[in-house]
Amino acid sequence: MIAVLAAMIIGALGAATRWALSHMIRAPWAVLLVNVVGSGIGGAVLGLAQRGAVSGDIRLVILGGLCGGLTTFSTWSVESIQLVVDGKWRVAALSVGANLALGIAAAGLAYLVAR
Repeated sequence: MIAVLAAMIIGALGAATRWALSHMIRAPWAVLLVNVVGSGIGGAVLGLAQRGAVSGDIRLVILGGLCGGLTTFSTWSVESIQLVVDGKWRVAALSVGANLALGIAAAGLAYLVAR
């Protein structure tokens, strides 16, 4: 139960961080930043958990809480649609490609380094 409460608190901090960044950095780049950073953190935690350096509870708190609160699929999706509606097709395509490529690359690289 403590891990669930910790995940909720850490998740709220992750969400607040995402909100603050979205007010400091123009869309869609704030979402790209949090998604890549969150993916990197997630990959590192997965690698550490795989070698037994992180407990299941810590993994839950960081992945489900911090990364879940920090990263955002729904905001990315809505911002991508808004860019298309606004006629900014190139920026939308760049955002989608960058989120996918850089997010997966960050997770994979962090995983490899951590394990």
